[in-house]
Amino acid sequence: MASQDIIRRSGTSGMTPAAKGRNSSEQVAKLFDATKCNGCKACQVSCSEWNDLREEVGTFQGSYQNPMSLSGQCWTLMEFHEVMESNKLRWQFTHSACMHCADPACLKACSTSGAIIQHANGVVDFDSDKCIGCGYCASACPFDVPKIDPKDNKAYKCTMCSDRLAVGLEPSCVKSCTTGALRFGSREDMLFYSEKRVAELKEKGFPKAGLYNPEGVGGTAMMMILHDITQPDSYNMPVDPQIPLSVTLWQDWVKPLGAAGLIATAAVACLHKITVGRNIVEEDQPGYQPPEEEVKDKEEDDQ
Repeated sequence: MASQDIIRRSGTSGMTPAAKGRNSSEQVAKLFDATKCNGCKACQVSCSEWNDLREEVGTFQGSYQNPMSLSGQCWTLMEFHEVMESNKLRWQFTHSACMHCADPACLKACSTSGAIIQHANGVVDFDSDKCIGCGYCASACPFDVPKIDPKDNKAYKCTMCSDRLAVGLEPSCVKSCTTGALRFGSREDMLFYSEKRVAELKEKGFPKAGLYNPEGVGGTAMMMILHDITQPDSYNMPVDPQIPLSVTLWQDWVKPLGAAGLIATAAVACLHKITVGRNIVEEDQPGYQPPEEEVKDKEEDDQ
């Protein structure tokens, strides 16, 4: 249960007190092995069932992928990619869901206090009750994951089944995977397994196999083993995802400077009140002396 402690909240600066006792061994990770996936969509269906999501049935658009993108009613999507190698067609499947970045851009961009939180186990979760639907999280995410649901104008994404994790269960998508393409456990265990798996793939004829765990966002709690780590874009994954510069400037520079400006303004106002304001006597207060011009005007009127 300690892993469910909130270490970071949107709309606030710095870490929460729970982050001080953070133990790296508490961090969890989900590992997707694209070399084992057969595109059965069991993960996609189980996510919809567990979270009670009902995306509208789409139309055929030349691909077995359906729907064509993530949405407020589709938090996990199995993407189908056709790759030609030596005049032969090969399928590449992508388990598309939230990457749960160690340094989440969505949380940095969100200005609503507590609408996005990060747990000690590395899971990034949304609180829809606090979401105002501004869409900053969707525009900031380098993986294009959060989506605004037009039904209630709130942002949604994969939560890695944080409600299941809280009671010691694995995510529903991992539970339903029949090929072993999805694994779940401590981050250390998943990194250890991925090293062994990548070495095995290289021995089997995939010299460019590797682990997709981008450092541009501090690493992710949802990692991927790919056939060719040099071409993650063939899986519809960004080559070098980074937190947008606009988000960094806003969070690290503009907001602190704005807060400092407000404090400075309040300080100047208080100083003015103490040094100047007390020397001014209002007309209805004893000891009031009218200005000389006012006295002269009154004397001229009397004459």
